[in-house]
Amino acid sequence: MKGVTKSYWLSNGVEVPVLHGIDLDIKKGEFVALMGESGGGKSTLMNIIGFLHALDAGEYFLEGEELGRAQDDFTLSFIRNRKIGFIFQQFNLVTKLTALENVALPSFYAGKERVERLARAQYLLNSMGMGDRSHHRPSELSGGQQQRVSIARSLVNDPEIILADEPTGALDSQTGKEVMKILSEFKDRGKTVVMVTHDAHVAAYADRIVFMKDGLVLDHDYKLKK
Repeated sequence: MKGVTKSYWLSNGVEVPVLHGIDLDIKKGEFVALMGESGGGKSTLMNIIGFLHALDAGEYFLEGEELGRAQDDFTLSFIRNRKIGFIFQQFNLVTKLTALENVALPSFYAGKERVERLARAQYLLNSMGMGDRSHHRPSELSGGQQQRVSIARSLVNDPEIILADEPTGALDSQTGKEVMKILSEFKDRGKTVVMVTHDAHVAAYADRIVFMKDGLVLDHDYKLKK
């Protein structure tokens, strides 16, 4: 990213600037944690990286291609479905669907055949110790189990990049460690992980910490205090 800016507009027409010229390089296969005070722009930056929000100015290169101005819905959907997996703090599971159906959902939008997508979803649930819960709905699962389903869903299309926004924020410490182990294993496979966190213990799993404040990157290789 080069010089990326982003503002939001209130209903009364007032502009609220959030990002003030972000320069950021993330290498393939790198595990990067975004840290900083609340309101510093971390989640907004994450949403731009994941093509959920458009940037206002600047450049965004993904795999060497400038995509900061991409507006075509087909292009954006293709990138999100095949290149990027999302893990959210609040899980964002579809309440009426089973764990298996939730995991398989992104591959439905990617055009995979039903047999293929359900087999892949079941494999991922099995690998996370959730095979016996595949036909349970989110309300029948604990927070940790729901997060495992969310992670399995993020991996179903075998993306190159995982974006995780406070992935352990709603979990107990032991379950949080298990989630971080899964993300570390994903990185060990040569994939890229970008994670927002306030927790220094969680950030310590990353190769590098990027520290943000007031919509700016203050430190590209922040060192945690011991």
